[in-house]
Amino acid sequence: MSNQADTFLGLFKEKKYSTIISIIENQITENQRTSALLNLKGVCRMMVSDSSESIKLAVEDFKKSYYKETDKTKLVEPIKNLINASAILFETEFVKNERFLDNDFFDDINKIYKDNKDLFENNLQLTKAIIKVHKRTLDIKNVIKCFEKIIKLDPNQDAIANYNYYNNYLNNWSQSDFLLNARKINNKLIKYSSKDLVDLKTKKNKKINLGFISSDIKSKHSITYFLRSVISIYNNEKFMIHLYHNHTKVDDKTTTEFKKYVFKTLHINKLSDKEVINTIRKDEIDIIIDINGFSGNHRLNLFKNRLAPIQILWCGYTNTTGIDEMDYLIVDKNQVYPEEENLYSEKIIYLPNIWNCHSGYNLKRSENEMPFKKNNFITFGSFNNFLKINDEVIEVWAAILKKVKNSKLYLKTSTPISQGTFKRKFEKYGVLNSVNFLNYNKNFNDHLEKYKLIDIALDTFPWNGVTTTFESIWMNVPVIVMDGNNFSSRCGSSIIKNLNLLNLISKNKEDYISNAVTLAQNQQMLTNLRKDLFNNALKTPLFNKTSFSNEFFSSLEKIYS
Repeated sequence: MSNQADTFLGLFKEKKYSTIISIIENQITENQRTSALLNLKGVCRMMVSDSSESIKLAVEDFKKSYYKETDKTKLVEPIKNLINASAILFETEFVKNERFLDNDFFDDINKIYKDNKDLFENNLQLTKAIIKVHKRTLDIKNVIKCFEKIIKLDPNQDAIANYNYYNNYLNNWSQSDFLLNARKINNKLIKYSSKDLVDLKTKKNKKINLGFISSDIKSKHSITYFLRSVISIYNNEKFMIHLYHNHTKVDDKTTTEFKKYVFKTLHINKLSDKEVINTIRKDEIDIIIDINGFSGNHRLNLFKNRLAPIQILWCGYTNTTGIDEMDYLIVDKNQVYPEEENLYSEKIIYLPNIWNCHSGYNLKRSENEMPFKKNNFITFGSFNNFLKINDEVIEVWAAILKKVKNSKLYLKTSTPISQGTFKRKFEKYGVLNSVNFLNYNKNFNDHLEKYKLIDIALDTFPWNGVTTTFESIWMNVPVIVMDGNNFSSRCGSSIIKNLNLLNLISKNKEDYISNAVTLAQNQQMLTNLRKDLFNNALKTPLFNKTSFSNEFFSSLEKIYS
């Protein structure tokens, strides 16, 4: 047995994964294949190929490894590998098929999780792995519990950032809670020795050197529609713009387009924090703007070490960072009230109308026939990130469907989601038959066309949609929103206030239901509203790039002076 283990170890070190698979399958009988050998075969399959077929075979190997192991102390490795491989397979299949996957895709894993909760309780690897399943089954409460465990076991900056980020999805926290917990990341970020860093220049230049850092400046990402409104229209006699790309792609259609608008672009994904800090300091940036916050692939360590005399958070994350060195947060008057400024660690920059402006789409707008006229029933819809559709949201939407006779609800997301748990939540309220799940569309114009199926859009709460609300308005679809108690929960109401459609803004769940039902039952009101959106939406601050750009850069000049 020892000789066999040494053989496999040697082959693995030599990366001869196919050889290992062949030996196990052809030279070792099924009865002789131990749990460890089956786990090894699965790992090798994952190393050999990232094709769906190879991952499927690996998943089966990990399952067999788990069920064959009689020693519970040795179950961690096959369970961890099974979860990780299943998550990869799920996303691969989702993208390939452009549809939701099997209702019960993760049922086996959820059973294993329930049967081995003691193993998960204090094991960092398993806890990190099961988060992927909780996210894909929309179990945000358990996602948050997992990050709580991770923080206890390994209180690192990413765990704290994620813990804060995911709490935006639920109504459990006040803004003071967000500030208190965000502050915890401040001491976890790495502060490098000044000896290792280029001196920060504070000399004011003739032109303001303005930098943006984001992992999302790439094709098909919603951030680009808002950033384009800023960088495509500005006074280049006053500003020199630098874009620092923190994503794996070198260049794509959007980054190539953006190059023509700015002074400099640089990919920093492969650079260490120290290298990025020194590079940006050498560029003598006066104002640096972070477009990530606590969202994925953030590089908050950079800002802890001060990249520029003025550091600002904008657009990518709608809450406080808690970081001392993040000087400002850009909002509008509808999102953070003056008496609430102390609940954000950053100083507040107020834009006069809206904090964000959409650059629009390469799709000709048309005054489409309203769906209810050909269907003889009202169709509600939400294309928001499904993680935002919490239990409270489902409860409210179910109430609306019950009150509006024969109505339907269309749901669609670009995020891979297992439908099983989600469907059961709607089934609980007896409205599952009224809910239709639309396929994911790789082609963006096909995605926009789906809005023609919807009479009224329903926003999520407490974490409002942003991009999806702009999309709805562009396609002449009114959106019912709920006003909340902080930045992330007031984005919807800010958008709607800038349209001057106050009857679409709700104060609470009861008000939300009433507003949706009233609009659905008043077809003339709905008709007039959709016509108004078609005729006037592009004239509002939502899509007025020139006006927004002037307001944006004017605010930067004020804090720079």
